[in-house]
Amino acid sequence: MANSVTVKELTEASALKVFSGEEFLNKEITSTEIHRPGVELTGYFNFYPSWRIQLMGQTEVSFLARMSTEERLIIMRRLCQTETPCFIVARRIEPPIELVKACQEAGIPLLQAQSKTTRVSSNVTNLLESRLAERISMHGVLVDVHGIGVMIVGDSGVGKSETALELIQKGHRLVADDRIDLYQHDEDTLMGEAPAILRHLIEIRGIGIMDVMTLFGAGAVKQSNAVNLIVNLELWAKEKKYERLGSDETLETILNVPVPKITVPVKTGRNLAIIVEMAAMNYRAKSMGYNASETFERNLENLIKENTRKEL
Repeated sequence: MANSVTVKELTEASALKVFSGEEFLNKEITSTEIHRPGVELTGYFNFYPSWRIQLMGQTEVSFLARMSTEERLIIMRRLCQTETPCFIVARRIEPPIELVKACQEAGIPLLQAQSKTTRVSSNVTNLLESRLAERISMHGVLVDVHGIGVMIVGDSGVGKSETALELIQKGHRLVADDRIDLYQHDEDTLMGEAPAILRHLIEIRGIGIMDVMTLFGAGAVKQSNAVNLIVNLELWAKEKKYERLGSDETLETILNVPVPKITVPVKTGRNLAIIVEMAAMNYRAKSMGYNASETFERNLENLIKENTRKEL
């Protein structure tokens, strides 16, 4: 399910000032892409994406300054379509009077930004991609462990929240407990965050709901985080074989993003927090090019070759 974003929500979540059209801030933004009208200023409107946010910078405003008042008004009225969510003028540039008039006529909010045009484009795009992306919810706990986003999943009562609580006591940060809202940030990145009602909260059976930020401080929580690794906690089954070397990597695809997944058997006496912490550190080592299982297999192969030569 994709979320919707209004122009008002965009202004509240970013450093954008409403220059005119405050009464039109309820207009919805449907595209994550931003358009800088360039060729349209010359009169070419064959492929004008009017449904996108329109962003103007120094280049566009300087070009408009060369036109007559009548020419500017004609172009501005063609730019201002009813489906256009808003116009943004960057670098604290004073918007042309003709743009203000055309926006007012078409019922379009006109916003002003302080930053340079490319930065405004980047910031607004990132915000829209996170707000408009398709989202799903999964049961589990998301913790930032040494900068690695570890999503702990498993059956109810297996010890996910208790493991997360011990990790928090060790200095790691909670992102979400019980329910994680997931969305795709880009082709390779899956992001997770807590629903607003559950933010900073963790539930421990027998104690109840606790506010982690109140108990441990602001440094113990995080608003959102990439999901780099999935740790599945599973009750120990004697008949099941578990991975011993770590050479077989399992991937779980969520919203078209493949995420490495490991299964950790839960058994009395096992310190799950330390195991999760080591799993995160091992993931980071692999991402930096070091794989302990490959090193072991290579050493074993060399040992076998050496013993074979001795026998010969």
